[in-house]
Amino acid sequence: MSNLSEFFSVIISTYNSEKWLEKVLWGYQQQVDKNFEVVIADDGSKQPTADLIAEMREQVDYPIQHIWQEDHGFQKTKILNKALLACRGTYIVMSDGDCIPRNDFLQAHRNYMESNYFLSGGYFKLSMAVSKAITKADIEAQSCFDIAWLYAKGLPKTSKAKKLTASGFKARLLNKITPTKASWNGHNVSGWKADILKVNGFDERMQYGGEDRELGERLVNTGVKSKQIRYSAICVHLDHDRCYKTQEIVDKNRAIRKKVVSEKITWTKYGIEKREK
Repeated sequence: MSNLSEFFSVIISTYNSEKWLEKVLWGYQQQVDKNFEVVIADDGSKQPTADLIAEMREQVDYPIQHIWQEDHGFQKTKILNKALLACRGTYIVMSDGDCIPRNDFLQAHRNYMESNYFLSGGYFKLSMAVSKAITKADIEAQSCFDIAWLYAKGLPKTSKAKKLTASGFKARLLNKITPTKASWNGHNVSGWKADILKVNGFDERMQYGGEDRELGERLVNTGVKSKQIRYSAICVHLDHDRCYKTQEIVDKNRAIRKKVVSEKITWTKYGIEKREK
């Protein structure tokens, strides 16, 4: 392993989506920045996911940790906290098992990383048909980040194409002028492990819908700032269902977040350590 002060731990969340996860892991094999490990936060997947990970360990150049818990419904925050503790790097990149990173994805996070900041990226959403069409060869050739190739595969024309086409000065400019808030988005975000541990990780009461952003809001309450890199750190988002989202859960999460913001809460007693600060 390289110097830990320069070593990234990439947390990838997954649940019974081994076909998508395989594409994502091939995406990390293409990274120009090689100084990282992947830590898979697995919220109860069945054996095919474990089998895939075992196979991929033999085929990729980077180390993979598989952090798994039993399936008791959507408990992403709980498995993310377990994955955080397993990370060997001092800097954490978080993404999902349905987001294929472009080959400069980790390099972009490294270029923009800064003390007392977290970085907020975005994603370019694909249709189900295009998601299925992407092969290992397409990822190796980086074709799936080429807007002309995506259109040729049937992706509807979109005004968001500049996420893939912007580079250099234009990408930096768009990062600065985008109206999208630089929040902690689980599909493409990074920050210092020490900062995340300082706020006690994720609030394990929270389920789907805002559970990532709540962590970012507590980080901001401690004085950590956010930086927008959605046009520089690029990943494409494979399509999938969201059957675990309900209005009741969304309302519960909103209430937690509202309290965090209004009371400037920094520590959750429902996080990694189950205690008051």
